[in-house]
Amino acid sequence: MFADTAIIHVKGGKGGDGCLSFRREKFVPMGGPDGGDGGAGGDVVAVGDPSVHTLLDFRGQHHWSAGKGQPGKGRSQTGAGGEDVILRLPAGTVILDDHSGESVADLAAGEGGDRIVIARGGRGGLGNEHFKSATNQAPRRWTPGAQGEEYTLRLELKLIADVGLVGMPNAGKSTLLSVLTSARPKVAAYPFTTLAPHLGVTEINRDRRLVIADIPGLIEGAAAGAGLGHEFLRHVERTRALVHVLEVSPVDGSTPEDNYRAIRCELGEHTSALLEKPEIIALSKVDLLTEHENWSVVAQRLRDALSLSDATPVVAISAVSRVGLGRLLTTCWDAVQQATA
Repeated sequence: MFADTAIIHVKGGKGGDGCLSFRREKFVPMGGPDGGDGGAGGDVVAVGDPSVHTLLDFRGQHHWSAGKGQPGKGRSQTGAGGEDVILRLPAGTVILDDHSGESVADLAAGEGGDRIVIARGGRGGLGNEHFKSATNQAPRRWTPGAQGEEYTLRLELKLIADVGLVGMPNAGKSTLLSVLTSARPKVAAYPFTTLAPHLGVTEINRDRRLVIADIPGLIEGAAAGAGLGHEFLRHVERTRALVHVLEVSPVDGSTPEDNYRAIRCELGEHTSALLEKPEIIALSKVDLLTEHENWSVVAQRLRDALSLSDATPVVAISAVSRVGLGRLLTTCWDAVQQATA
């Protein structure tokens, strides 16, 4: 099951109390204070783990608390520190304060060694040996350990991919992903077949590899909550380039031009930054054109209707017939390299 959001409550461990103690040793009749400090409470730490791909574990367990520090002991012994709690999160997870909405951490890099403390443990208390002085040689003062930080956090996963496939439901995105990569999304002849994003990896050659994300079909009004696409628009944000999959001859009677405008509008409503990403238009299902129709005519009509610049590639493809897939991948690679230059 794919889960890309979760709300959790995290709490750093309480620090251990300081110790009230005096030396009691044979032949040391005037032993002084020797109460040790309490140990620090454990931290709650977030780690981006490339082997984790979903937030499902955090849907079932909402409370994450680090270990408490141990109290200090006599003979100036400091208590043991509390055990840290490690939250292993998917690469691309954004951690937000659920009350204010402010960003706490962003695990976009997804490096396994990255450690971000999201709830610090409390400091340990001071033992009575800290309060001895020339005028107070037998202090009975000690301090309790401090409470750890406590927050309610919202986790949002944003998939990290080179290329994102966007388009209307049933435009052929899932079929395209299944042909280009080893991913196996559900494919059927009805809208909203894909209910969750899918990632796949394709190799153009030994030195060229692309990570492709299939985003569930968008519809008009998706950014405002219509359909399913609004739940997954965040996943497009981290892609370096977009492939806009358009049916060359939509079965619902719409036109490629209308579908293009509708999806672009929803992307812009979500965030204007999506409109600035490099874009490739893939005219899909060209194998369904009749012998009297020509995809190049459809492509030119699309360019004229949308006033597309020559910098926006339009590629004719058929996932079923394997037409144009090599050119599409090469075009995607060039766009990704341009975006990362």
